[in-house]
Amino acid sequence: MSQAHVVRLFRDAQANPALKDRLSVSATPEEFVQLAQQHGYEFTLEEWQSSTRFSVEELDCELSEIPGI
Repeated sequence: MSQAHVVRLFRDAQANPALKDRLSVSATPEEFVQLAQQHGYEFTLEEWQSSTRFSVEELDCELSEIPGI
């Protein structure tokens, strides 16, 4: 079910620029997941990373540059 939420978030963010903008203000991946959860997308950081195959030691980009967003 959680992977389905990641996929739904990706599709919704592509279709809804306002949602994408709200999530893009996240300073960290953890903050991104918290914001997504506040918008009804239920997944953990690990589930998001697994679904998007994204992981970094240090985030040095805008979240809008992260795969899956």
